[in-house]
Amino acid sequence: MANAGCERDEKNRKADTSRELDEKNRRAETGWERDEMSRRDGIRQEREEDFYSIEGRNPVIEALKSGRAINKIFIAKGEREGSIKYIMALAKEAGVVVQEVDKAKLDRMSSTHAHQGVIAGVAAAEYVELEDILRRAEEKNEHPFIILLDGITDGGNLGSILRTADAVGAHGVVIPKRRAAGLNAAVSKASAGAIEYVPVARVVNMAQTIEALKKKGIWVAGTDTTGEKPFYSVDLKGPIALVIGSEGEGMSRLVREKCDFVVSIPMKGRISSLNAAVAGAIVMYEISKQRGMN
Repeated sequence: MANAGCERDEKNRKADTSRELDEKNRRAETGWERDEMSRRDGIRQEREEDFYSIEGRNPVIEALKSGRAINKIFIAKGEREGSIKYIMALAKEAGVVVQEVDKAKLDRMSSTHAHQGVIAGVAAAEYVELEDILRRAEEKNEHPFIILLDGITDGGNLGSILRTADAVGAHGVVIPKRRAAGLNAAVSKASAGAIEYVPVARVVNMAQTIEALKKKGIWVAGTDTTGEKPFYSVDLKGPIALVIGSEGEGMSRLVREKCDFVVSIPMKGRISSLNAAVAGAIVMYEISKQRGMN
């Protein structure tokens, strides 16, 4: 009986050891797979940052008109009238190759699922330095008008903000390098081509950027539902940088503390907040109005 008990204990010990080794191997494999996936994601992200597509008729037209370097334009077979005809004429003038493909292929190529029968392959949009934005204002002999985006992660919102920034004459937009939407196909589509005309700078630290702007005599205005004064009651005519917070959280605590003042948008309805792009547009137009927009 004692021998039988010892044999049973030995079998159990071996079984436990085997399970431990299996678990150890599983964890090692999982860790390797996770590391490999991270590595591949990093490579994929680098490739996506180097190249992307411009989708939709207006964005492609504006890219051609702005002189943007375009590798090739793909159009759906049978699409040769209206704005597509105009795109083909602009492409011919710019020496850009146009290739007709099946709509099904365009659908597979599209990342926005709203290509409108045309996709242009381009190198990624180039970011500028903050100094380039300030120089743009100086060259126009205007007070700087800069939009700072504190953690906008939705490409549609970024595109809409670029579109409004172009409309109101802002000199440029500043975004964080991390945890924020960058310039890509979705942003290009949402901007309706404004991405070609509004300089965008990426910075490592938004709070430090605000400090740098303040040292240059630029007032920094934050936007928040709990702002001290309504946006229309504040003097926004001088050198100004407008901070628009993230979609869900608004401005970060540190960024808010760095602002010279924070304005609010009064609301009478039951909904207590606005979409980031909409809120930004309201205040941007007020700034433009005070600066004498015709």
